[in-house]
Amino acid sequence: MSSSTSRVGSEDVVGKQFDRCLADTIVKVGIGFSVGVVGSVLLFKRRQWPIMLSTGFGAGFAINDCDRQFNPARVPGTRILQSDKLPQPQ
Repeated sequence: MSSSTSRVGSEDVVGKQFDRCLADTIVKVGIGFSVGVVGSVLLFKRRQWPIMLSTGFGAGFAINDCDRQFNPARVPGTRILQSDKLPQPQ
């Protein structure tokens, strides 16, 4: 029997990353909006600025996570090695 490895196209990898990024953005913006609504109702006499501020925080966190997902070199402590300098298994 031959072992066959399935190859994944680069567009599939980018598509999965984009889908994960979009889902993460929806969740974080939704949580930020919810926290803003609760804070606005309970603490700030139904003002609009807590909703906008917390929604912006959620969007900012989501954008930062997407940036780190698409550009792993920006994660502190991560090194990108060239293929010729990778350690060879023995």
